[in-house]
Order: sequence, then structure tokens, then C-alpha cells
Amino acid sequence: MKNVLITGGSRGIGAEMVRAFSRAGYAVAFTYKSSAAAAGALAEECGALAIAADSMSESDIADAVRRVREELGDIYCLINNAAVSSFSLLTDLSTQAWNETLGVSLTGAFMYSRLVIPDMLRLGEGRIINISSMWGITGASCEVHYSAAKAGLIGLTRALAKELGPSHITVNAIAPGVIDTDMNSSLDGDTLRELVDGTPLMRLGTPADVASAALFLAGEGASFITGDVLNVSGGFVI
Repeated sequence: MKNVLITGGSRGIGAEMVRAFSRAGYAVAFTYKSSAAAAGALAEECGALAIAADSMSESDIADAVRRVREELGDIYCLINNAAVSSFSLLTDLSTQAWNETLGVSLTGAFMYSRLVIPDMLRLGEGRIINISSMWGITGASCEVHYSAAKAGLIGLTRALAKELGPSHITVNAIAPGVIDTDMNSSLDGDTLRELVDGTPLMRLGTPADVASAALFLAGEGASFITGDVLNVSGGFVI
């Protein structure tokens, strides 16, 4: 049985990936920061391993990876999904918010990847999947920090794919569009309608849409795909 570690797995897209990979027969571990009740319920539902870990804490990340190795074995697939988001004009954006957004999404992905690569080298194969965003491609007004973090994930993906390709480890990114999750629940109705109107498929995406893409990139059918950004935006970015 192949193992997968999903960061930020207690809610939204992360939780749906936990369910999808569990149904597909993977041994699943996921991290969460503060949603202990949701994480516990999801772990019980899916038979997954839930681990409390702050994606900005190097020691928490090291402990999480160690626990997965001890309880499930070497990690075959890492999905860097943990993220935070907020809206602010750049002139009003605090350095703390900037550092937190890049720390969770980008630096956290770097630290997790650095630790799990030795597992994949031992296995002779592996998958790293980074959950970016369409805003990492196009940029979003009042989300400069989030856009920068997600664009950084795309750069990390492409560079690391070249580095790890000779070791039979693929590195890809997924760029979701507007997905119906808690992260977008603060958007008002008019804003959501504008975003749907700008999406050729004329609907919001679902967490299941992203989870299906992640399953594909983790599977044998994607073994010759690396350094790519899979656009799951309903055509918003073409």
C-alpha cells in the first residue's frame, strides 16, 4: 500500500483529498493546525492518521514526518496543501500577515519536501503535488501576499521537478480556480456571481474537482508528467 501525506487536511480541499485517497486504497496521513474536532472526525471516517502540526514550525513538521514514517512507512506522495488567505491592500498589509501567508504555503512546502525526499529516494519513486492557485498565475488584487505565495509554489514545482526527475520523482502543481470552500465563504454574493460569470463552465469548482486532479497526478497514469501546472479553474485561466 502506498502512503500519502496531505498537509492542511482537516477542511475544504484537503479533507476531500483525504477522503479520495482513502477510497483509492492509499494509507493516508494528514496534518491540521487547530481544527482538532474536524480532524478527529475525518480520521475516524477515513481510517486516516491525523497529526497536529503548524506548517510554520520546523520542529512540528519534522515530528509529523517522523510519525508518518513510524506508523505508515516511507512516504510515497506528499501533497503540500496547507495555506492561509486574507484580503488586504498592499499598503495596509502587515509584515506579519505577509510572513504568515508565505510561511505556511511556500516555506512549509519547502520544509516538508526537504524531509520526505529521502523516503522517495529509498522507494525509487515518488510524487510531490503542490496546491497552488489560479491567482498564482494571474495575480489577484488585494491578495498580493497570497498570489506571491502561490506563484512561488509554481516556481518551486518547476525547479524541483528538474532536480528530482533523474530519481523517478515527479513534482507537479494544481492551480484551482474559485472553489466552494470555507476559504471563499467571506466573498459576497455579487463577487461570487462575477467570478462564476468569468468562468466558462459557469459554476464554482468543488473540492472533489481538485481531489480528482490530485489522484490523477499521484497515479501511474501521470508517471511521465512532471513540472506541470494542472489548471482546475473551469476555464477561468486559459
